[in-house]
Amino acid sequence: MSEAKAAPFVKWAGGKRQLLPQIKERLPEQFNNYYEPFVGGGAVIFELLPENALINDINRALINTYRQIRDYPEEFIDKIKVLDEGMDNNIEKLDTYYYSLREQYNDKLMKEEFDMEMATLFVYINKHCFNGLYRVNGKGLFNVPCNKARRVSCDEESLRLTAAYLKNVTIMEGDFEVACKEAGKGDFVFIDSPYAPLNPTSFESYTKEGFDIESHKRVARLFDELTKRGCYCMLTNHNTELINELYSNKGYTIDVVSVRRMINSDASNRKGKEVIIRNY
Repeated sequence: MSEAKAAPFVKWAGGKRQLLPQIKERLPEQFNNYYEPFVGGGAVIFELLPENALINDINRALINTYRQIRDYPEEFIDKIKVLDEGMDNNIEKLDTYYYSLREQYNDKLMKEEFDMEMATLFVYINKHCFNGLYRVNGKGLFNVPCNKARRVSCDEESLRLTAAYLKNVTIMEGDFEVACKEAGKGDFVFIDSPYAPLNPTSFESYTKEGFDIESHKRVARLFDELTKRGCYCMLTNHNTELINELYSNKGYTIDVVSVRRMINSDASNRKGKEVIIRNY
């Protein structure tokens, strides 16, 4: 019997797969609508599969991929299989093949061609780049090197189930506050915003992505506002001084949990602490 189910189709920096047990045991007993304004790879929503869900992200290429998979799953599968076959034909020069596709993807980014071809390139380079890390340079272009490992870019059966689930999900692209505009009493909002850097002097690198200290303060104000509306809110982030300052002394529950940071190149820095913050 098949065990395929709807699941994330990309690996995302800061993804919540390893925190799923801690997140699930802290969910509200019941809720109405589900909101996820920073969906990323979607580890939480695909684990919970809530009805009446809304997801959002500011990354246009990511949201384009969600929509292409939702609307045209069979075309997506066919086209990404062609990319994988190209890899098989170039196995001795896998890195050359990867970099040619990365260049093709970046060319479409610059031209703002958010279409099916971009969606399949997006998933392919995510599956074949080092550590599955989506990262862009100062010009906004994808710059992660090849990992030189052979792997299939998507599980066909799982992707079809993912597409079927997404047909009943509202998919938005844009600002996190706008995504939560309709959230009301009894709704659950899971907030997995870009993480505050462990070193406060690292904020300069965040400004390229548009998520600076003021953005974290804006998330905290939204958390407070949603609380006033009667929403159940859960937020995850690094256990830093900034995050604790923003959410302490407000009656919120702040749980510190241990995590593995798989993306850090220094193995000694791969263990850390994160916080799960709730208003219930």
